Amino acid sequence: MQCRQACGACCVAPAISRPYYGMPRGKPAGEACVHLDDNRRCLLFNDPRRPQCCSQFLAEPSVCGDSREQALHILAALEESTQPVARTDA
Repeated sequence: MQCRQACGACCVAPAISRPYYGMPRGKPAGEACVHLDDNRRCLLFNDPRRPQCCSQFLAEPSVCGDSREQALHILAALEESTQPVARTDA
């Protein structure tokens, strides 16, 4: 699958926990990466400063859905499902 033009959902929905160029504290889930331009294209594409997790991400129908909105929803749900469960000690 080719990336959908003007989508950028993978640059918004997931968190990036490690610092990277331009985002020294990483990126919180739901926040657009500072390298996402007005056309929702990655300004670090093919740049060695691009985070490894971004370089390794591959567009797939099961993650990207049929629209940007579906991709945002699917990626947000995946992000939430991978968060550690808070312990409550009684």
